[in-house]
Amino acid sequence: MPPLMMLTAALSERNGETMKELPLRHRVLEDRAVELVIVKRRRGTRRWFETVTWEIGAPGRELHNPGGFYLLMLELTARSRQRCGSPLLWSVWRNGYAAGLGVPDNHFAPFQDSLSSTAILPTAWAANRPRPLLADPQPATAGPDDTSPTLPVQGLPLQVSFNRIKTSMEVRRTKRMGGHLPSAAKSNSMPVLFRNYLSGDPVITAWAEEVLGEALVDAEQTARQAHERAAKAAGGGPRVLPGPVDTAAMQESGIGPDKARQAADGELDTGWTACVDHDQHPLTGEACQVTFLDCFHCGNCLVTRDHLPRLLALLDALAQRRRELAEELWRPRYGPAWVAIRQDILAKFTPAELHHAQADKPHDALLDLIENPWELP
Repeated sequence: MPPLMMLTAALSERNGETMKELPLRHRVLEDRAVELVIVKRRRGTRRWFETVTWEIGAPGRELHNPGGFYLLMLELTARSRQRCGSPLLWSVWRNGYAAGLGVPDNHFAPFQDSLSSTAILPTAWAANRPRPLLADPQPATAGPDDTSPTLPVQGLPLQVSFNRIKTSMEVRRTKRMGGHLPSAAKSNSMPVLFRNYLSGDPVITAWAEEVLGEALVDAEQTARQAHERAAKAAGGGPRVLPGPVDTAAMQESGIGPDKARQAADGELDTGWTACVDHDQHPLTGEACQVTFLDCFHCGNCLVTRDHLPRLLALLDALAQRRRELAEELWRPRYGPAWVAIRQDILAKFTPAELHHAQADKPHDALLDLIENPWELP
């Protein structure tokens, strides 16, 4: 019985108690599905019964569909059930002498009187078979001297339980639904599904981390592409001068003498960077009228290490704004600037320069100054 009940639990995605009380009474719907009333005691005395519809599937596929397997079990247990008269699905033969009944044959319903009258131990069944079911062997690890690997750990008996099967089925269905709990919740509420089955499960944790990682990569790539398009249209992006910078260094980078002197004195500083030609935007040829966040895509933008403290404070503010806004709102508005700062600016400075700037970071990043008051989260 253990393998039959385990397959029933896997196909129906129900717990072990429900499997033990599957009824004989059912209704076949157009040879496509079977309808029956099952019992789920954990819901409380007033919510024990639930009507379910299980797909029958094509002929020859009974082991792959819950409805087809249920009808197959009805057929296989029919003779035994005629002898014992049970209203439940499970009815089997046993050796009457071994059961102490004094007769050679005995047909009985193992769960009619009590759900615990007949022990179903999947783990013991897996371990005591002529060819035991073993868990996957552990990979070889490094030896004590960290040079020669030890022998792989031999496979241990597979630990099987109805709770583990139910959890595996819940995890598989949740993944199939893309992690959408309202769609994945079948026999349990969403809080119960998450708390009792998904939370802490290593499979669902690894899958969620993979999905989240892919989403973050996709968001960063989208922001990067938006930044590259904006930088291409606005003169190629910011001019970054790491290390100590004076008027001569700025002139060597292509800035005119007057602008280089003004930039060195801080006279061209804007919100977080400097602008070498506010009166002529590279895209329009006219006075700049864009927001300070668009400076990070502009060829007139100049960044030196003196700007690092304000830029680091701005990154913190953008991260805080990301926690306050939905990703689809944050990404187009702040994502391109965030990518430009991280990849085109901070990457050109040394760790020592960044560490020194971190200590001088201002408390207020001034991000609210570029926002419309009615748009603040």
